[in-house]
Amino acid sequence: MDTAVSTFPHLNEAAPAFNAKTTHGDRSLADYKGKWLILFSHPADFTPVCTTEFIGFQKHADTFRSMNCELLGLSIDSLYSHLAWTQSIKEKFGVEISFPIIEDIKMDVARAYGMVHPGAADTQAVRATFFIDPNGILRAMVYYPMSNGRSIEEFVRLLQAMQTSDKNAIATPEGWTPGCDVIVPPPKTADAVAKRAGEGYNTVDWYYSTKSL
Repeated sequence: MDTAVSTFPHLNEAAPAFNAKTTHGDRSLADYKGKWLILFSHPADFTPVCTTEFIGFQKHADTFRSMNCELLGLSIDSLYSHLAWTQSIKEKFGVEISFPIIEDIKMDVARAYGMVHPGAADTQAVRATFFIDPNGILRAMVYYPMSNGRSIEEFVRLLQAMQTSDKNAIATPEGWTPGCDVIVPPPKTADAVAKRAGEGYNTVDWYYSTKSL
């Protein structure tokens, strides 16, 4: 019996390093230094929900690249299965998958990233998505049930929000999209609270102020 234990990575810490075989040759986390990386797992090849997700990721691939972000898929299936599946997607749906897919038969990467949840399936990775920044730091994790597909447009929005926060030292409100007002960090001292109303922000209360970029 396989008794290997899955770990669970932590936000704002270094993402687990890996070296893996993919449909585009060997890949490691170090290969993506200086770029954002979206690493995402799927339960199995030749499954309908996963097929729609791969098509969705591919349709947004140029958008991600324009944001200095690469895509990297993963499942427990073999390279041969990955290659046959992507060929099927090209032939049946007219979409050519341009990003690599990791072969993870031994489940090394899946366990390191907490992609395998025994309650969902013993030998399949759940729909997990990880955003890793150019410094190799894990910035966001999103988990979906095996029965429901992800929203790729939401991942575009989330990446835009994180990059905007990094560049401007601000936060973004619910549903934020580029062009909307952003949230100014709240004051941290009594003196700063007293000054907040006169700082030119759209201040609703001392802790809640917004501004345009």
